[in-house]
Amino acid sequence: MINSSGGKCIARFVKISALKTRRVINQIRGLPVKEAYIVLKLMPYRACVPIMKALRSSVFNLVGNSDLDLANIIVREARVDEAKFLKRARPHAQGRAFPIKKHYSHITIAF
Repeated sequence: MINSSGGKCIARFVKISALKTRRVINQIRGLPVKEAYIVLKLMPYRACVPIMKALRSSVFNLVGNSDLDLANIIVREARVDEAKFLKRARPHAQGRAFPIKKHYSHITIAF
């Protein structure tokens, strides 16, 4: 689910942990949009795909139909927040169950 307005986009409940997503988003904070696209395309992490979708959505929200130059747009705010996690149980010996936490995150990108 993506909420967006102005030059901002929030991708909510992305099925990847915040820790794994932060190591990618720290690389694009403060970069121009074109360089951020290149960095995300070349990184081998699974978190790059939802971050690239959120970045593209926030650029489209900012630019719209106007003729803004992408070279002048800098990623001002890029952050990842933890979302709720799904609780699951893994069966173990003698009728016990161990918990499994399936982590989600919220990705925010703004200019």
